[in-house]
Amino acid sequence: MRTIDDHQVRFGELAGPLVHGAMFFDWQLVSTQELAAAVEYSFQELVDGDAIPYAPVGLDTTVHRYPTFDDTVSVEVTPTHVGESSVQLVYEMVDGDGDPLSTAEMTHVTIAPEGGALSLPEATKARLEELQAERRVDVGPAAEDGDPGSHPTFERSFDVRSPHIEGSELAYFEEYPRFADVALESFLSEHATHLSDLAGDRQPFRLRDWHWEFKSPVLFDSRLSVECDVRAVTEDTVRIAHTFRTDGEVRIEGVSEYGCFDRSGAPTAFTAEMLAPFEA
Repeated sequence: MRTIDDHQVRFGELAGPLVHGAMFFDWQLVSTQELAAAVEYSFQELVDGDAIPYAPVGLDTTVHRYPTFDDTVSVEVTPTHVGESSVQLVYEMVDGDGDPLSTAEMTHVTIAPEGGALSLPEATKARLEELQAERRVDVGPAAEDGDPGSHPTFERSFDVRSPHIEGSELAYFEEYPRFADVALESFLSEHATHLSDLAGDRQPFRLRDWHWEFKSPVLFDSRLSVECDVRAVTEDTVRIAHTFRTDGEVRIEGVSEYGCFDRSGAPTAFTAEMLAPFEA
């Protein structure tokens, strides 16, 4: 099902010459809402009933190329597994020529007001099964960890305020990568490495591959800590294990791989200067 059709990249979606990494999360969320409306189990209906609609449980994504100002973006969403209370979706983002931009695989459940996953209505299950197809995708981090303890760890905390929340008064889906990005940029700045000085023909420290598992939602007015454990550093990849906590409880954990991209959005290598802060 095509959920986004030839969307023209807008100025507000850019971070420099390329789109912000959080846009991939945003386009996934928009696409999920379009699919939900098509199978008549809409976000609005669920929010009105105090449920948390289509909460992600697990997410794997790979960025093939970052869109630029000249790009259009389309998204095809395919249900690949429909359970009693969950649905697994594959999101395939392409540019105007049909070339891949990003591929993601995500599992969703809807959380009842009292907690626990709501069973999918039979009519919704039937509609999802009509759209179901086999899509085997190899996405998410592939690099191996380096030597334990040979790279730095760091942590930053954020207050989840009203600009960060969605309709269910939870931290908005696209805010999590923003918090992780800010934590990384703060670490780099403390080591006299500023993205404003590095950015040019190369755009470093862009999300490239990630696997995140969502344990429980992050509520409005929470104090969110983002723990970052650097696991591997190569000329192609900076691999970081992320743990998001509120009130001492793990809410999200996973692994993110950051890459470097040129101004056309294609992957390229980091320079030694960019990687210097991660040296032991």
